[in-house]
Amino acid sequence: MAAESAGPGPGPGSGSGSGSEPRPLCPEHDQPLRWFCCSERRLVCAACAGLGGRCRGHRIRRAEERAEELRNKIVDQCERLQLQSAGITKYVAEVLPGKNQRAVSTASAARELVIQRLGLVRSLCESEEQRLLEQVHGEEERAHQSILTQRAHWADALQKLDTIRTSLVDMLTHLDDLQLIQKEQEIFERTEEAEGILDPQESEKLNFNEKCTLSPLLTQLWATAVLRSLSGTEDVRIDERTASPLLQLSDDRRTLTFNAKKSKACADGLERFDHWPNALAATSFQAGLHAWTVNVQNSCAYKVGVALVQLPRKGSGSDSRLGHNAFSWVFSRYDQEFCFSHNGQHEPLRLLRCPAQLGVLLDLQAQELLFYEPASGTVLHTHHAAFPGPLFPVFAVADQTISIVH
Repeated sequence: MAAESAGPGPGPGSGSGSGSEPRPLCPEHDQPLRWFCCSERRLVCAACAGLGGRCRGHRIRRAEERAEELRNKIVDQCERLQLQSAGITKYVAEVLPGKNQRAVSTASAARELVIQRLGLVRSLCESEEQRLLEQVHGEEERAHQSILTQRAHWADALQKLDTIRTSLVDMLTHLDDLQLIQKEQEIFERTEEAEGILDPQESEKLNFNEKCTLSPLLTQLWATAVLRSLSGTEDVRIDERTASPLLQLSDDRRTLTFNAKKSKACADGLERFDHWPNALAATSFQAGLHAWTVNVQNSCAYKVGVALVQLPRKGSGSDSRLGHNAFSWVFSRYDQEFCFSHNGQHEPLRLLRCPAQLGVLLDLQAQELLFYEPASGTVLHTHHAAFPGPLFPVFAVADQTISIVH
């Protein structure tokens, strides 16, 4: 007999609960079941485990050793259940309320944005306002209901885990060795049930979807209204200290003309772009809604957009090339190709015709940069970004002339 002890002998001391009931006897030998056959996974008597018994050659252990092993497993499982319960409790107490608050807050901001824009074109889109507000409300309700569903789900999971843990602790406390071994299958089933309860995972269903406020009609009407009301009121002029020697600046500082021969009249300075034909406006924007229009009909190579003051000015590298760094966001044209560029990423834009004028809208509250063709009322491109600081209108021209419309 392959046993982990010296072999069958006098019965071991029973575990907790011993003496309350007589020890079960082997139905074949009418002897106490003091041993555990690991091969057949059942309790056996000394005769079964002996040389002539049915478990001869099997791995035999004392019953109390097997019971102790099961106790250790229960203790480990209870610790895991406690940690899992703590994690779920924290998720329900901290993460879900935060999700709900953020959903409500984001919905409020989205609602305000919709109302603000629709206020500019109220006579044209009352029905669109109602539709979008209903979508925001519906999305808010959906996110809220998802959070409530999650809360109910995890409350049920916590209750199940508590029930399983209570049951296991009860077994651990009140069953003796043999009773514990006889409950092994139940212990396994309860442990398996607990393992089937997965930990909380991040889900987009719990977040408010800000895309519910997107409306091509609203965007187009809003852009038209903003340009008509604001364009020309912004006194956007070029900062002559920044203009490249390749650019000639008009007296009113609104027109840039490309000249392949560098001007010797331009004094060098820290602010000036010394290689690329770039120039910054003299005014920056750090809050609110701003719009300006640029006449681009005479140029086949230009860039128009916004940039941070940290935009490098020196050298021929990409650091100072508009759209090729993290400091600039530009709409560009080269011959018949158009694109939006930022940080070296270039998004091609398919335009049916070359715009004669380019409207630029900067909504710093909504963190949105929009390029618009006033003549057709067409939105050419919209970009959302968390702009990290005040933004300057920025320009580049490598063919003919562009000018700021006043």
